[in-house]
Amino acid sequence: MDNLARSLAATGLPHPLLVEVARSAIATGDHERATEIATERARQMLTPVINATGVLLHTNLGRAPVAHSQPASYANLELDLGDGKRGSRQRAVGDLLATASGAEAAMVVNNCAGAVLLVLAALANNRGVAVSRGELVEIGGGFRVPDVMAQSGAQLIEVGTTNRTRLADYQRAEAEHDLALAMHIHQSNYRIVGFTEAVPISQLATLETPVVADIGSGLLDASCPWLNGPPPPWLQGEPAARQTLEAGVDLVLFSGDKLLGGPQAGIIAGRADLVAACGRHPLARALRPGGLVLSALQETTLAYLRRDGDAIPFWRMVAFSVDQLQERARRLMANIPAATVIDTEALAGGGTLPGVSFSSVGIALEGDHTDTLRLLARPIIARVDPATGHTILDLRTIDPDDDNAVTEALISVTR
Repeated sequence: MDNLARSLAATGLPHPLLVEVARSAIATGDHERATEIATERARQMLTPVINATGVLLHTNLGRAPVAHSQPASYANLELDLGDGKRGSRQRAVGDLLATASGAEAAMVVNNCAGAVLLVLAALANNRGVAVSRGELVEIGGGFRVPDVMAQSGAQLIEVGTTNRTRLADYQRAEAEHDLALAMHIHQSNYRIVGFTEAVPISQLATLETPVVADIGSGLLDASCPWLNGPPPPWLQGEPAARQTLEAGVDLVLFSGDKLLGGPQAGIIAGRADLVAACGRHPLARALRPGGLVLSALQETTLAYLRRDGDAIPFWRMVAFSVDQLQERARRLMANIPAATVIDTEALAGGGTLPGVSFSSVGIALEGDHTDTLRLLARPIIARVDPATGHTILDLRTIDPDDDNAVTEALISVTR
């Protein structure tokens, strides 16, 4: 067994893992498959990939790409450098996010689902929370709003109908129930169309009950001041944290790894007293992020405050013009005669902006090469056009620094 394990050293796996591989191969009576088993084991580990799918916030690929590095060093995570006493890990990044979103205060948890759970547990335990029936959503992984309500200890008060909810429905719930909150949940991954009616945020904010808006996708400001130019047309109608708070909502909740373009996190921003109540709840400790996440989120938020969209990879990819993508495609084509340049439609992804796409440019190869590309040392994740059977690599989601790697890969598969 030891000899077989040592013979697999070229796979780069640590020896204890190679011993497991060798034991598995011997147990199945097929030690000749040991190298194949070791390779499969290596592929199970996290590794950088090139996203050529055209889906910018690809959930299976970690949503927003985050560029962050830091030395192996201690940090003042919970130390106040001013007085030398214990500080809060929430203060530095929370203050930055509050400034960036126009909130009185903000705090960070591990993801937006965690933000929903904490807000409900801290502010509505054993009390009612009014939610429109048209917003009782289920998102990826089976996360359902009624289920998280039950886990938090809050009591779900359904108002309106699936397709039509009015302000009077919430007012009736206020009169008939002990409401702690009214909650608006953005339809970020689905649409209800036809005979519909919903309550605008500005009207919902007139309720006596505090209003919490889960805007989900994490657009910070609808005016996109970090971009050189007006907001992209495909963002029209997407709720933003700053404008939602300006409309009178008491708290907004949103993700860090979607339109914000940062690491996975959940942000709670709004009234200082409500944010403080969330921070005091025991769940806040269980849901708190680590220093690496906070450091990456701080770097992302500082880029927003500098109005430097180019420093945020997601917005840098969004800002590529079609002409720029076509020029990159022509350079790639010079070395790959078997490929063709095609027009494509990119998607935001990550449960964001359903049904919305924007113009992009791709490279097409005849036949399905997705398996070959995915199994490269630097995996390339592409897609197949169901209409033509061609392999498509969308350049909008490929970093220009990876163009040479893509060129070499395509040359190898088209020989």
